[in-house]
Amino acid sequence: MTGPVIRPAREEELPAIGALISNSFDALAADAYLVPVPEDRERVMADFFTLESETAHRYGKVEVIDHPDGGYAAAAVWFDRVNELPTPDDYMDRLTALAGEHLERFGALGELFEKNHPTEPHWHLQFLAVRPSEQGNGLGGALMKRTHDELAAAGVPSYLEATNENNVRLYRRYGYEPMTPFEIYLPDGTPFYRMWRKS
Repeated sequence: MTGPVIRPAREEELPAIGALISNSFDALAADAYLVPVPEDRERVMADFFTLESETAHRYGKVEVIDHPDGGYAAAAVWFDRVNELPTPDDYMDRLTALAGEHLERFGALGELFEKNHPTEPHWHLQFLAVRPSEQGNGLGGALMKRTHDELAAAGVPSYLEATNENNVRLYRRYGYEPMTPFEIYLPDGTPFYRMWRKS
């Protein structure tokens, strides 16, 4: 029995992948903090996830599992933090344009993550998104395993910020362990959970 087919995303697909991530993450408390206006949330977050995915496509990798009906069943967005991660020249201009009145909130998120990011070389699982109708079918696990196997062969650990306790349990099954500090908080008290997977 073969698993799902995983392939690298093409650059022209990244806006659609950003939309998938936004749709998959729409119920997260962090998204509600970043864009408290419900009718704006999915659009603004799709633009944000697209911007992040474009950066990862240049300085890491974006992988997808296609959906039989078109589009994507799942996507993983990874940053290479073994090497220096530059900020694209137009990143802040694009973030300012897409965030609009919510820019201060996106700034708080960036500061929180930057302050608490590990300094040891690693790969960072920035987003793992599965289409809601496909959740529970092992697609996220398949995407993780593919990269974990590559990282283990190279002796490189990985890191992520889980968004809720259910995700913490999922990531524990794939070898991630809580770090110290474990919980970090947005200004409204929304937590993220820092997790590390040894090589």
